[in-house]
Amino acid sequence: MNAQNDDFENWDEIRTAYQVARLGTLSAAAAQLGVHHATVIRHIDALEARLGCKLFQRHARGYTPTEAGQDLLKVGAATEDQFAQLSGRLRGKGAEVSGELIVTMLSGLSPWLTPVLGVFQAQHPDLRLTVMLDERLLRLEYGEAHLAIRAGPKPTEPDNIVRLLGTFPVSLFAHRDYVARYGTLKSLEGLAAHRFVSGLKTAQRSPLDRWLGQNVPEDSIAFRASEPRSQSDAVIAGVGIGFLMSHIAAVHPDLVMMTDPLPEWQTPIWLVTHMAIHRTAKMQAISGFLSDNASVN
Repeated sequence: MNAQNDDFENWDEIRTAYQVARLGTLSAAAAQLGVHHATVIRHIDALEARLGCKLFQRHARGYTPTEAGQDLLKVGAATEDQFAQLSGRLRGKGAEVSGELIVTMLSGLSPWLTPVLGVFQAQHPDLRLTVMLDERLLRLEYGEAHLAIRAGPKPTEPDNIVRLLGTFPVSLFAHRDYVARYGTLKSLEGLAAHRFVSGLKTAQRSPLDRWLGQNVPEDSIAFRASEPRSQSDAVIAGVGIGFLMSHIAAVHPDLVMMTDPLPEWQTPIWLVTHMAIHRTAKMQAISGFLSDNASVN
């Protein structure tokens, strides 16, 4: 190997660093790679010595990538996926979908999408599927996830490929016990007479939470929760009126639609992948499968 390539002569070390950066701890990286804890430390130390820079900040909770470590994570994510695809082609299995697939989405989308993802995994038994229910926008460019399924305004992060999966009908629902106590919502002019469920009062509120904030008096917000799943649970429990997607309301016969849905309530669902891996067989397969089997309009 010539001098230009000496810094990266050992892919095992780079792959180890990538897993530590992605997972955040030595033990998780060791388990993922199937190696001893000491091997992970040795690889990290050797790679940092070879590159002449620190890749991680060590702290009590684990390892956090430095700026150099984040650059390595970005390259490692794309490289590992490309190696997996190359390995499949060399074995004559280029059309197969295998290896790791990390999907991130909001918890409220899980009842609809997790069964569909389960069918996809069953069709590709060599695929290791991880679903992360997270409110955070995980950084696809650093390999924190391979596919993000997002709701709301179209994502605009650079270097991401965005595809519309569909638009979910959303409306205001309440449990029939709530209706028995407080009555129906006869018109939007009567919002102040009712109790509502909403998200937290933060700058990152969803469009639906912003609509409630603009149209419902503060005193009428009876319950706030940080996650959509908790908000849905509160509506289903009869705490108050709240927004629910149709797939959630459909499986709860005791829920009552309180008003016809407005056009501005409808929620677009987006498939988001990073351009570095967008055209791989695995990403094309999962994107196409979801479009064929989970699209909504």
